[in-house]
Amino acid sequence: MDRLYEQIAAAPGGRVSYADYMQMALYDERFGYYMRERAKIGKRGDFFTNSSFAPVFGKALASLWVRMVEQSGLPPAVCEWGGGDGRLALSVLEEWKKKSPHTYDRLSYTIIDQSPFHRRRQRETLQPAAEKVEQYDDVSRWLAERGPFSGIVFSNEFFDAFPVHVIVKEGGVLHECFVAARDGRLVEEKAPLCRPAIVRYLHERGLDLAEGQRLEVPLAMKAFWLEVGPLFHQAVMVTIDYGYTDEQLRAPARRHGSLRGYFRHQLVADPLRHPGEMDLTSHVQWDALRLYARQAGWEEVAFVRQDRFLLAAGLLHEWDVSEGDDVFSPASRQNRMIRALIADDGVSRFFDVLILQKGMSFAARDFWPAPEFLPAD
Repeated sequence: MDRLYEQIAAAPGGRVSYADYMQMALYDERFGYYMRERAKIGKRGDFFTNSSFAPVFGKALASLWVRMVEQSGLPPAVCEWGGGDGRLALSVLEEWKKKSPHTYDRLSYTIIDQSPFHRRRQRETLQPAAEKVEQYDDVSRWLAERGPFSGIVFSNEFFDAFPVHVIVKEGGVLHECFVAARDGRLVEEKAPLCRPAIVRYLHERGLDLAEGQRLEVPLAMKAFWLEVGPLFHQAVMVTIDYGYTDEQLRAPARRHGSLRGYFRHQLVADPLRHPGEMDLTSHVQWDALRLYARQAGWEEVAFVRQDRFLLAAGLLHEWDVSEGDDVFSPASRQNRMIRALIADDGVSRFFDVLILQKGMSFAARDFWPAPEFLPAD
C-alpha cells in the first residue's frame, strides 16, 4: 500500500487513471498482485476458476481439440493465455495422449503467463509432460519470437483482468474517474471526460450512457487485439470468461459498473481496498471483444454459455456409470465435478464461450458430438 500510494502521489496532480492503478496493483514487479509469491487460485487463494474442475474440464477440451485437428488439418499446437497453476493444461495433455497418440507426438503446448509464481507452479505441475510445454511471460514477445501462429488459442478468465478506464455520466456530462492519493488514503476523484481515446471508443461502439451509469472502458483490450490479432495464420480461438453483451449492459442492474475485487473468496465492491493484495476484475464487454477481433481479421464461429459448450463438446461422455455408493471414490468425485459444471445453478451460468477462427472454415456444428446443445444458426 505504501509503495503504491507513493507512486500515485508522485503522478501529475497526485492521481492516475483506473487503468494505470490496475496495472500497478496487479502487475507491478515489486508489489503487483499477480507478481506475488502466493497462491491465488483455490482454497488457499482468493477465487476459484474452471481449473478447479481440471480433471473433467480438460478432458472435454482435449476431446474437442483432437477432433478439430484430426478432421481439419489444423496443426496440433495449443497456446494457453494465462495458465494459472497448470492443472488444466496437464489434464488436456493427458487426455490428448490417450485419444490421439499420433497427433500427440507432434503436439506443442505453450503457456503465456505474466506471473513468475504461476510459471513456477506450472513447471512443477507439468513435469510429467515437460517435453511438450514451453512458457512465455508475454503474448507479444511470444509472437515476435515464434512468428505467425497456427493452431488453437485458449484462454480462461484472461480478458477480465485487463486494465480498464472508468467513466460515469453525472448531470448529463461524462466524467472520467481517477484514483488519487490524498492524506494517506486512496480515494476516487472525477473530472470531465477529455481523453480522446475514450471518446472514440464510445463513438465506434455506439454507446450512450444513461444518467448515473458507470462504465469500464477496455482500451487495453482494444490495443491488444489490434496489435496481436493480425499475427495469426490458421487458428481457432476459444475464449472463456464472464461478461456482458451491449444489451445486458443497458439493464438498470448493470449501471453501477463491474469493476470489483476478490479477496480471500469474498467479493469486494471497492476496488481501492487491499491494493496489491487482491484480484481486480471487470466483466468482459463481449460485443467490444467481437468488434476488435473482426477488425483484426477474425471470424466468429459460436458464442454460447459455458454449460452448453461443454455439453456440445461431449462432457457427458465422461460420466462414470460405476459411481456406486462410495461418495469418496474417483468416479463419484468426477461425476460431482460434471454436475457442478452443467447444472442450471452451477458455476457455468456465470461464463460464456466465444469461439473465433482465422484462416479456417469451421461452422459451429462441424466438430460437435452433441450439436443439439448449441444455439440454432
